[in-house]
Amino acid sequence: MKIDAETLKKQVILHLPYLLLLLVFAKLGEAVRLAPGADASQKLLGLSEGFALAFQSMWPGAAMDWLIGLCGAAIMRLAVYLRGKDAKKYRKNVEYGSARWGNKADIAPFMDPKPENNIILTQSEGLMLNGRPKNPANARNKNVLVVGGSGSGKTRFFIKPNLMQMHSSYVVTDPKGTVLVECGKMLQRGTPKLDKDGKPVRNEKGKIIYEPYKIRVFNTINFQKSMHFNPFAYIHSEKDILKIVTTLISNTKGEGKAGDDFWVKAETLLYTALIGYIYYEAPANEQNFATLVEMLNAMEVREDDESFKNAVDLLFDALEQKDPDHFALRQYKKYKLAAGVVSLKRLLNQSILKSWSSKMIKKSLEAYFFTLKNKIVFCKKQFQNMSVFCFVSTEIV
Repeated sequence: MKIDAETLKKQVILHLPYLLLLLVFAKLGEAVRLAPGADASQKLLGLSEGFALAFQSMWPGAAMDWLIGLCGAAIMRLAVYLRGKDAKKYRKNVEYGSARWGNKADIAPFMDPKPENNIILTQSEGLMLNGRPKNPANARNKNVLVVGGSGSGKTRFFIKPNLMQMHSSYVVTDPKGTVLVECGKMLQRGTPKLDKDGKPVRNEKGKIIYEPYKIRVFNTINFQKSMHFNPFAYIHSEKDILKIVTTLISNTKGEGKAGDDFWVKAETLLYTALIGYIYYEAPANEQNFATLVEMLNAMEVREDDESFKNAVDLLFDALEQKDPDHFALRQYKKYKLAAGVVSLKRLLNQSILKSWSSKMIKKSLEAYFFTLKNKIVFCKKQFQNMSVFCFVSTEIV
């Protein structure tokens, strides 16, 4: 094992006193050996004469003297080791705690040398965006909680400065709509395009070329002023269908106590079957919530005629002929088996389904058309250099 110079230096300094003890014990052994007398009592009386003879020379003369010195130094080293091992560890001068305010030296390892690559926390403190720094101990998550009352400067002193960094993509909740107005032009211009050496790229006229941000507006207050968002565009598997159904039911159940678990499960199976059919079988221009509402409205039920089949039943009959193991067909059969005509009749009269469809068609017609297309892209590849501004109501529903 290779020992570096710093470690070797520390060990030499640590054991240097024991070399002196070795010499002292060796001289003590030499003094006893040179003291006159045949037995211990006589040598003890003549020990002063033995010391005089021993210190006539700097170094001990016999091997036995060196052995005594080595044993004495080893015993002292062992005693110090045992004492230190059993000793209690005290933190001197910090009996009442060591907490203190951090300074620039404390935060320096967590900041990137380039200011533009940091999340701004204060005028002098920041947090590097790099999730894999050279020293893994300096890696920190990038979650920042800003607490403050109305008018305390959360937007002015945290949101806007970090938007001006323009080092990544952003999703901003903008209830008042002021951040988009005040920072939109800056993001629309973007950041200077850099070459391999990190210098700005210029055009033929010598002007700096900028890489603009793609700005998207998600306005839930006024859908007519919002870009379109179609959840069907993000379905890639059966798991995604189940996620949409779960979200749909949890956000349309209304206030009060939850309904009977049986009806919730039946509703889940119905939505899963219909959305699965739309995703796998419908043309691209019909893959939206508008088609889902139309299918729900087409599910006519006749209690006096159990053999009656509505338009949706006929669609799934045709699908069974085409693909008996289809995902949507399996869910629809489970729904029909578990619920039947009575369940469907009651489901269509349930406040959850009724209120949701009426809201989509009557109360918020713009929201209905809002889901027809998809202009707000959340996929990873297309989300680079993008800013999404979400206008949401501050009222508690």
